[in-house]
Amino acid sequence: MSERCEGLVQYFNREQGYGFIVPFGRHDPVYVRREDIEGECRSLSEEQHVSFTLQLADGRFEARQVRP
Repeated sequence: MSERCEGLVQYFNREQGYGFIVPFGRHDPVYVRREDIEGECRSLSEEQHVSFTLQLADGRFEARQVRP
């Protein structure tokens, strides 16, 4: 399963390179890794608006192809 979504960054740890995004219309945050952020700056800020592909991986939803 994969669908293009938009949402807000809830949390992102720049040192460890991971965080969570809350998709619009959903309550549960999804996991995001630095490697899945597109562009030169592979970091996110809290409350930043992003678009991403939502994918089911290992039994949980993850954000892939994240575009700030």
